[in-house]
Parts: sequence; C-alpha cells; structure tokens
Amino acid sequence: MGSGVSIKAGIVGGAGYTGGELLRLLLNHPQVQVTFVQSKSQAGKPVYAVHQDLLGDTDLHFSEAIDPEVDVLFLCAGHGEAKKFVEGQALAEHIRLIDLSQDFRWNESTTARVVSAEGRDFVYGLPELQKNAIAEAKNIANPGCFATAIQLALLPLAAQGLLISEVHVSGITGSTGAGQSLSPTSHYSWRSGNISNYKVLSHQHLHEIRRTLQGIQEQAVPDINFVPYRGPFTRGILCTSYLHCSLNQEAAQQLYKGFYQTAPFVRLSTTTPDLKQVVNTNKCLVHLEKQGDYLVITSMIDNLLKGASGQAVQNMNLMFGLDEKAGLCLKASGF
Repeated sequence: MGSGVSIKAGIVGGAGYTGGELLRLLLNHPQVQVTFVQSKSQAGKPVYAVHQDLLGDTDLHFSEAIDPEVDVLFLCAGHGEAKKFVEGQALAEHIRLIDLSQDFRWNESTTARVVSAEGRDFVYGLPELQKNAIAEAKNIANPGCFATAIQLALLPLAAQGLLISEVHVSGITGSTGAGQSLSPTSHYSWRSGNISNYKVLSHQHLHEIRRTLQGIQEQAVPDINFVPYRGPFTRGILCTSYLHCSLNQEAAQQLYKGFYQTAPFVRLSTTTPDLKQVVNTNKCLVHLEKQGDYLVITSMIDNLLKGASGQAVQNMNLMFGLDEKAGLCLKASGF
C-alpha cells in the first residue's frame, strides 16, 4: 500500500476508554481514515464532548448508525454487546471485524485458536503467536489485557514444553481496566491509596490463557494460579509469574530472546523494569530472574494499548499488509 489514506475504519462503542484510545491512534495513523464513531448513548454529540483531549483534532460526531462502506470495523462494545451487534447487523462480507470484547475469543466447544460464530471465523489476535494467521484473517478476536501480559510471559516456555509445574501469577491493573462506567471499585475516593484482590483463581482470562498454552505445548499444561489486584493508578498492568524451571539465567535469556526476535513490541529488560516504561506505549517489557529452582518472569503492558486498542491496531496493520508498527510508535510518559 502507498503512503496515502487507504483504509476506511469505523468504531462501534466509541464513547468508552478503549474506543477513545483507539480513536486517538487511528486519527494519527498514516493510512487510515475514520469515517464514523458509533455510540447510542452519545449519538449526535461531537466526539470531543466525551474525549475532551480531541478538541481540535477531529470534527467527527458520534453516530447511531454505521457506515456500510468501511473496510474494517472495530467493536469496542461491552462484553456480550459485541455479539448482539454482529447478530443484529447485515454486515457486508468485505468488512473485516476486530472485536475488543471477550465475545469471540473462545467458547466451550473448542480448544483451537479460531472460533466460529455468526457465520464468521474469528482468529485469536495475539501477534507474537499468530502473525501469519492474523495476516490472512477476516475477523480478529483481540486478546484480553491480563491474558496478553501473562501469555507473553509464558509462551517461550510452553513452546519448549517447559511448563511442567504449577505456575503462580500475581498481577495488578489500573482503574481503566474496569471500564468508564462508574462502579464502587473504580470510584476515585475508594481506589486512591487502596489495593484489593478480586476474582482470585477464577479470572475470566484464564480460559484463553490455558487454551493458548495448551495449543503449543504437547504435554498437559499444569494449573495456573492467578491472583489479580486492583491498583491505585489509572493505567498499566504488571504481572509476576514464577514456576520451577531447569533453565539457568543465561539459557532462559537466550530462549526468550530467540522466541521474540521478530516481535517488534516485546522487549527483554536486563534490569527490573518500571510500569511507567510501558504506559502510553504498545510495548511489553519482560524481565527474567532465576531464584533457586524458580524462574521469575515479570511482564508489563499498558492495558489500554498493548492490552486493548494498540494491539487491535497492530492486528489491523497485519491484516492489511502494513508495517506492523504503523501508527504505534508512541512515547512512554517518563515523568
């Protein structure tokens, strides 16, 4: 494709955090034109009335209808709503879908990384694992935010059949991971200066994590014990995973370096990284440390970018044969 605008994109559910973050990326993407941003609750209002930082960047107004001529449609509706939307629309076959909810990531009847629903096959959109499949896909199920961070920590081990003991994971996420609608646990007065765990050992992202790992490791994947925490900050995810592993520090470093050598957004850090290094970027930083018989893997991402909208744009780039990094060369907020 040339350097001019060539992809017409639309956003469904554009008033929330992921919709707003996606819009910011697409407005600055060199080969994308955003033709509409749909929102039932905000229809008729200028986009900047909700996403106030976009004042002066776009004259788009939220619409209730969609443009049937778009090339790609991003679904930023809530869980359960994306499936209803697809069911209720007579979408042309040429329109490619990228769903940011969990509606098409997995179902009870399959262990494959392709889910068939509503007459469409949805490819699981983790580029570090499925780059070739994504490039050929017409429909993408974007991974979950915690799922992305944890899978990127464990994929190299699964590829070598090294997940042979229980995996223990703790992870903390910012308040934007809970969505824009106000709830008791996302209210500033409750969240500030506070921390709590939730969905202990039962987080919904465990389904897709186990399916992905079992798809690349021949022997059975052991239990993955995950304890998530709500953090007193707005964005970012930090996960610490540890398990018994026979590799020494140097061998583990070489394994991960080789596995991610063609992954432009995954970087190994030789020192313990800080969350601010990934916030406002599409990066995943991975740090390895051997403590006795345990391999400790720290992985961190921005939950709204590599964990959602940034990864969706990365998937779009692959689907349309663009540079994987197009529109995603973002700067972290160091201070």
